[in-house]
This record gives sequence, C-alpha cells and structure tokens, in this order.
Amino acid sequence: MQTPEETKKLLDRLARIEGQVRGLRNMLEDGRCCEDVLTQLLAVRSGLESASLLVLEKHLNDCVFSDATMDNATVDKVRETLKLWSRHTVGAG
Repeated sequence: MQTPEETKKLLDRLARIEGQVRGLRNMLEDGRCCEDVLTQLLAVRSGLESASLLVLEKHLNDCVFSDATMDNATVDKVRETLKLWSRHTVGAG
C-alpha cells in the first residue's frame, strides 16, 4: 500500500505525462517539425520510465525485500541494480 505522499508523487508525475501527451497531440495537429515531436516523445518516455521506477521501487521494498529469507547482501545487490537501471533509462533521455 502506498502512503498518501507516494500516491501524490506518482499522480503528479502522471499528470505531467498526460500534459506532455496532450502537447504532443497539439504539435502533430499543428504540423510541428519532426525534431520537436521527437523531443517531446522522449520527454514522455522519460516520464513514464520515471513513474515506472517509482512503482518498481515500491514493489521491491514492500514485497521483495520484506522476504525474511533474503539476506542483506542480496538486498543491497538488487538496490544497486535498480540504481544502475534508473541511471541508464531515465537519465539517458
């Protein structure tokens, strides 16, 4: 279960993405250049990846890391992998 703060953070991100998609539609309807459209598409993709990482991190913390059979070294490795993944997905856009 997400805290109200976590839910608000995710909803804020989704609202931003929603606005970016509306902007993208407008750009296409207005015949904006391909470079501008691609830039906006990358922003939308980055926003979705960021929102996905929030949900993934919450799932890991609540459902995976809480497993009593998982040792601390494994938890640390998974956390480091998540950090690495986030740097190369969200940070790459």
